[in-house]
Amino acid sequence: MTERVIPLLDQRNRPALVPASAIVPNGLLGDQRGRPLRDLRISVTDRCNFRCNYCMPKEVFDSNYKYLPHSSLLSFEEITRIARLFVAHGVQKLRLTGGEPLLRKNLEVLIEQLALLRTPEGKPLDLTLTTNGSLLRRKAAGLKAAGLQRVTISLDGLDDAIFRAMNDVDFPVADVLDGIEAAKEAGLGQDDKGGFSGLKINMVVKKSTNLSEIIPMARHFRGSGITLRFIEYMDVGETNGWQMDEVLPSADLITLLQTEFPLVPLQASAPGETAQRWGYANDQGVFDPRLGEVGVISSVTQAFCGDCNRARLSTEGQLYLCLFAAQGHDLRSLLRNGASDADIASAIGLIWNQRDDRYSELRGQNLQPQPVPGQKRVEMSYIGG
Repeated sequence: MTERVIPLLDQRNRPALVPASAIVPNGLLGDQRGRPLRDLRISVTDRCNFRCNYCMPKEVFDSNYKYLPHSSLLSFEEITRIARLFVAHGVQKLRLTGGEPLLRKNLEVLIEQLALLRTPEGKPLDLTLTTNGSLLRRKAAGLKAAGLQRVTISLDGLDDAIFRAMNDVDFPVADVLDGIEAAKEAGLGQDDKGGFSGLKINMVVKKSTNLSEIIPMARHFRGSGITLRFIEYMDVGETNGWQMDEVLPSADLITLLQTEFPLVPLQASAPGETAQRWGYANDQGVFDPRLGEVGVISSVTQAFCGDCNRARLSTEGQLYLCLFAAQGHDLRSLLRNGASDADIASAIGLIWNQRDDRYSELRGQNLQPQPVPGQKRVEMSYIGG
């Protein structure tokens, strides 16, 4: 049988240029729209043990799919070196992602290295990880011991049949729920008051598949101290067969939730936050922190490009400036060809200075740029969510 490959190499070979004049990190880096660089999402693997149809559909990512060879992946030392330079430019948060990041062997070693990094002011970073939860029972305690602070767990429903249909590998929902308990037992996401405000659950909503799970999910996590976030089904990559009629707008989702739970809008917890926050209200119509909150991530119907402060580093060292990008910038070549820290930091500075990405805004105005022949948007499984 022939191997099936989504052509990515023609998208990932833009060189990362070192400017003639050094760009010295000072924490004040801004792009063409004045957006700072604060959040770096690092993909550590392009593999996953689930086949969710909105990310890695089985008909594409089958037994013949060719994954990246290990030699192409950034080593933990290379990732830590790049992360340190991003921190010098102002990054305050690192999120490890994939694929499924817990499939990367000895990931705890990388977490230990990243946990030692400090901002120029000497503060520790916000170090977090996104996972499908399938391996958390085995991994949670070790991740916490290595220095991981919190996790975000993808869970698209509580009904076992629906969940198995969405992950498409017949994985039971009970094992993910057990993984969530393991994360709590390990103290991942635990706050100073003994709650778990740093532990988040992400649910991608696809109308034809898990619409009926919205209320049960909200009912299950309400009052648990865990924040549930609903994500609009997005047109990431080229393989998930995205259709607008499968998208449930977040405004409609909030209206649906309010048929059962009184909600009040909350302020964003940090600049550039992707989720709009809603708190459960008590009988007086006032937010009750004991009941918790939900979030909605609305990149299809309510673009948040205006204050997006995130960059994404692929597992083989390509820097992407947008989740919907078609081209990255090759930092791995600089790393492996002997570039100095100063040169790599200058290259990162130049890339961010030139950034003008706003795909979701343009899509919302029916103005998204026409694709360049031979280019396809990067897959979520390659760059992470």
